[in-house]
Amino acid sequence: MLDELLKSHNIRPTVNRLLTARALRSSIHPLSLSELEDCLPTLDKSSIFRTLMHFREHHLVHAIDGADGGTRYELCHSHDHEEHDDRHPHFQCVKCGKTFCLDNQPLPVVDVPAGFTATGINVVVKGVCERCG
Repeated sequence: MLDELLKSHNIRPTVNRLLTARALRSSIHPLSLSELEDCLPTLDKSSIFRTLMHFREHHLVHAIDGADGGTRYELCHSHDHEEHDDRHPHFQCVKCGKTFCLDNQPLPVVDVPAGFTATGINVVVKGVCERCG
């Protein structure tokens, strides 16, 4: 199944790519690079990072800028390897630092000035999750 997902995004399913995709798929929240390192002890940090960058180029992962200055990654449910069609906001708990998807929530519409071209939007709602609350 993961083989097919990678192929649908024009990604050759190597062992490192399959392991990284499996770790992302099995997580209930987006993962940081260091969290992925913990999940994938057989892979080094640079291999994981290269895999994530390849996934981003092929629109297989979302990269979410966190409040802590770090980036978290999640599998995109996009059906298009050319662009993301799975855009949604995220919630970041200020106590535990975990980031959660807010699926099926509309993103705000932002009008940019004439001559500007928006290439993406990153919406992160901050607060306290139910576990920390």
